[in-house]
Amino acid sequence: MFKLFKRAIPAALVLAIASPALAQTPTPVKIGIGFGIGFLPMFVADDQKLVEKQAKAAGLDVTATYQRFSGSSAMQDAILSGSVDMGVYGVAAMLIAWDKAKNTPQQIFGIAGVNSTPLVLVTNKPEVKTLADFAPTDKISMPALVSPQMYALQMISEKVFGPGQQDKLKPQVVALPHPESINAILSGSTEVKAYFSTPPFTQIALDSGKAHTVITSEAAFGGRSSFLVLGATKRYIDANPKMPAVMVAALKEAADFIRANPRKAAEIYLKIEPNKVLDVNKVEAMLKAMPDDFGVAVYGVKATADFMSRIGVLKTVPASFKDVFLEPIQQTASN
Repeated sequence: MFKLFKRAIPAALVLAIASPALAQTPTPVKIGIGFGIGFLPMFVADDQKLVEKQAKAAGLDVTATYQRFSGSSAMQDAILSGSVDMGVYGVAAMLIAWDKAKNTPQQIFGIAGVNSTPLVLVTNKPEVKTLADFAPTDKISMPALVSPQMYALQMISEKVFGPGQQDKLKPQVVALPHPESINAILSGSTEVKAYFSTPPFTQIALDSGKAHTVITSEAAFGGRSSFLVLGATKRYIDANPKMPAVMVAALKEAADFIRANPRKAAEIYLKIEPNKVLDVNKVEAMLKAMPDDFGVAVYGVKATADFMSRIGVLKTVPASFKDVFLEPIQQTASN
């Protein structure tokens, strides 16, 4: 009996030592992001380890990783396949997934707003002042055919050309990554004559003197609208119920950081997306000029949903943004 007891002690000690180590292994959280300064809160969250910080405050031990995608379609596929746990993309694409997979584990819900910078349609054709001035051969570029830019273009087209004319310019739209779009606009040597842009590409185009603004997304919504929002599947949210509040807290802190430390935020941006045209002074000035564009509130969700329903894209129309976005931001000034 004594010998057996002596043999059992080392095994018990091994288990006692090993168990805490296993319990302390951080849980990976995979977040999909895209390109451009609209994603800056995520760049800041990565640099400052804000997701990890807010998760720890909530009693969780996580490690966040970030994967780049170009366009809402690629982001949507990544979220649905589980290759990322949550992703940042456009409101319209999120509404489609919320509607199409309704009442299933694949249904996507919004967690928070990320950026509400206006989208700007720029052109290198001096004679173009309105949408009606584009020739049928002029191509309009944007990052994806299902993107915030596409729905903004459709909504504006309906207002400019009349009811039922939302797709008038759709045949002229081409999907190009932001760097290719800005190169096409600046070179002027391709059939791409317009680009529905986002910062910092908007500023690069306008500062070059080779392009000017035709219209912005504010014309579609009559004011502010969310460009980028964070979403995840019901499956992930149910399995990780504390993470939505963690992400809201991390994004709030990131937005506050950008406002309080625009130069440091500019340095973080340029570290992630080096740019031959923009230096830290230009990015800092840009951030100072858009202090309210980063935050967790969402805008234009209901207006987008109503339009998408009217053109037959959505079957279910949310009564308000609260049907689509989770409780942690439901007390914000969202719409």
